[in-house]
Amino acid sequence: MTLSTYIDYVILPILGLSLLLVFIRLLRGPNVVDRVIALDLLITIGVSVITVYSISTEKSTFIDVAMILALIAF
Repeated sequence: MTLSTYIDYVILPILGLSLLLVFIRLLRGPNVVDRVIALDLLITIGVSVITVYSISTEKSTFIDVAMILALIAF
């Protein structure tokens, strides 16, 4: 199993599922604290998706985008 195959069939579906679950928590959170934490986690998973995509396509410009998004989210 190559890295590209592993990224396409294992890592990205897991990140996609986690994005879906966190988005549901963002919409249905019982209080504001849960929603804020879900939003922070949503941005963190988004940075992870961008980073994995950058590794998959071997384009380093997406790493810069991920770093800027992480700095803004911090």
